[in-house]
Amino acid sequence: MRPNVPPKVVPPRPEDITWEEVRKETKNIVFPGLSVKVQPKGKTLVNMATIVYTDDSKVSTTTVTLLGFPVVVEATPISYTWDFGDGSPTVTTSTPGKPYPSADITHKYRKRQGVGITVTTNYAARFNVADTGWQYIEGTVPITGPATLLQVREAVPVLVDPGR
Repeated sequence: MRPNVPPKVVPPRPEDITWEEVRKETKNIVFPGLSVKVQPKGKTLVNMATIVYTDDSKVSTTTVTLLGFPVVVEATPISYTWDFGDGSPTVTTSTPGKPYPSADITHKYRKRQGVGITVTTNYAARFNVADTGWQYIEGTVPITGPATLLQVREAVPVLVDPGR
């Protein structure tokens, strides 16, 4: 007769932690969704260059605990993909743009409408479990921020001195 031997418990190791587990824990902390800023604010005109930009996002670092190990996660913005909300192709830039007078990133709307503009920040990510070395994530992590509403109006010429 064999005595009942409990199964051997294998403690977790730092290398057991996967990117998927790290991502679940850090989604809203490390990878902020940036909002679009527009000039002129709230309203623009058809065929007028409308300036868009977002906050200059820096490298974000946070530490979480997974399987009892500290995990340092770092996210670096690499590029920004702009969706102007009018069905035009998206535009990807390497910078977050700047306000007037810079006009780094502009868009001209072709018709009157209400639109929601979004920016997707594409982050390069890496993580380090219990100081075992950085593990780099293949590709980027895209995070889309909230929509910024904009009214596109049309200017109509008006005769102001009809007596001449």
